[in-house]
Amino acid sequence: MIAKISNGKDTAGLIRYLFDTKKAKDHTDPHLVASWDGFAPDPGRTDDFTATKRLLVADLDLRVKQARRLGRAPERHVWHCSLRAATTDRHLSDEEWADIARRVVAATGIAPQDDPDGCRWVAVRHAPDHIHIAATKIRGDLRPARHWNDYLTADRELATIEKEYGLFQVARGDHTAAKRPTRAEQEKAHRQGQERPARERLRTIVRTAVAVTTSTDEFIRLLSHTDGVLVEVVYFPSGDVRGYKIASEDTTTAGRQPIWFSGSELAPDLSFPKIRARLEATDSQPANRPSRHRPNPWHQATTAAERIPHHLTGHDDRASQAHLAAFGEALDALPLLAPTPIRAQLREAASAFERATRSRVQAEHHHARALRSAARAMLREPTPTDATALAMLLDAAILVTVAATRWHQLHHHDQQVTATQQALLHLQAAYNEAAGAPLTALVQHRPPQQAVNRYMRHIRRALPEHAEQVLSDPAVDALTAALAEAEALGHNPERLLKQAVDQRALDDARSPARTLTWRTQRLSAQPAPSARGAQDLSAVRADRTPQPSTPAHEASAVSPPRPPQARKR
Repeated sequence: MIAKISNGKDTAGLIRYLFDTKKAKDHTDPHLVASWDGFAPDPGRTDDFTATKRLLVADLDLRVKQARRLGRAPERHVWHCSLRAATTDRHLSDEEWADIARRVVAATGIAPQDDPDGCRWVAVRHAPDHIHIAATKIRGDLRPARHWNDYLTADRELATIEKEYGLFQVARGDHTAAKRPTRAEQEKAHRQGQERPARERLRTIVRTAVAVTTSTDEFIRLLSHTDGVLVEVVYFPSGDVRGYKIASEDTTTAGRQPIWFSGSELAPDLSFPKIRARLEATDSQPANRPSRHRPNPWHQATTAAERIPHHLTGHDDRASQAHLAAFGEALDALPLLAPTPIRAQLREAASAFERATRSRVQAEHHHARALRSAARAMLREPTPTDATALAMLLDAAILVTVAATRWHQLHHHDQQVTATQQALLHLQAAYNEAAGAPLTALVQHRPPQQAVNRYMRHIRRALPEHAEQVLSDPAVDALTAALAEAEALGHNPERLLKQAVDQRALDDARSPARTLTWRTQRLSAQPAPSARGAQDLSAVRADRTPQPSTPAHEASAVSPPRPPQARKR
């Protein structure tokens, strides 16, 4: 059940709206279900609607007029609260709605239980699934009502009501969610033919800018050069940057100023001080480092992401929150790097996970330097995105999202749990699309059966707890092909498998063989502890099939001819 609370200054206007059946087509049979004393005049149950409505307004405003003579009445003296049940809930009776209304006005301080001086209020039902509570905020002793934090107190009471009445239990937030677009913003976007309101589009632009930059100067410069965006920097008297405001050019109409949003109005973590804290916790990559000595940033990002589930099982909540925020930034950057077919899924995943990057836990961003640095290095990599590396990263991202769901569940972050579950669906769809081609190409190089049998024995010895699950996985052919390539490069297959399973749990993997495949390929890309790592892999693949003159007991995927230089010596 959801509550919406607002304040106004026109009692008559609100009552007129609540009982209107002409302009508001969804208002059917409006009538009172409860009131402050149980005897308020009901315009919906009388033949003379106008006169009864006038009486009701006069009764509600009586104390307001008295307080006004004493100079105590606030200008916005009307309190309005709508309560709506979920579409899946049963239709509550008038008596049940009356009980709910009384509990809400008591919990919020409008009319505390057993307080004879509580404010005057009425509950109007004009549709099956919701009611409206209208009250005037002057007590019987002519003092203003004490209703601070009324939304929070109403929400807590509604959570109890949902359980008692067997209603759908709404995922409740911790007030760290980004502000939703107003109805006016949504309607304006619709008129302009935009898919999303300006507030949401600007939020995505700012989050992407944070994900790709390494300093506040670069962040401001990138925003200023983004098409369709207006940026205004706010300075302290000292000349230091205080903050920024951003607007979309399409919000500027003839003769009107653009509609500006500060960073904090877009999302709580997009204020300039919070962005600066995140960027200062990012290591910069050496620009002059030779490319042949530069580590693969995709592998670095995957390695950093694979550590996140371990961090989330620890006791340092601030570090955990920092890793989730950094992972969210990596998701924001991925659509810029991914191939066209999966960009939409990745955008949806990033948009959904955005809610999971914030909670009441304050992040200590220095804990997540590695992932942030690797994500930015990926964006600066001059070579095209490697399909295998992308599949590896998405495979790791899925397990991070599963771990994030559990972490938020333990902390009772209901909205964040919903967000991670939505992000997971989009990440799985993107992964299935991205992993198809690399796995198919790998399976084409499946080693001979004799070598496969040997790799299966390695699997049983290296990971006895998961061996049967791995061997029955349809992706086991890809794993054996990856092990053959690794062995051809000089790696020990069994040692490699142990490394893979030690650094990453398989319990949450939908396909443990695929997970081990990506891990094996990434580990085998590192220098092998053997001179055999210098062998030509293409020659290895060409020579995998045993020649007729080769004895069967010597035929193996890991017995290629020695390199030409070795034969000369």
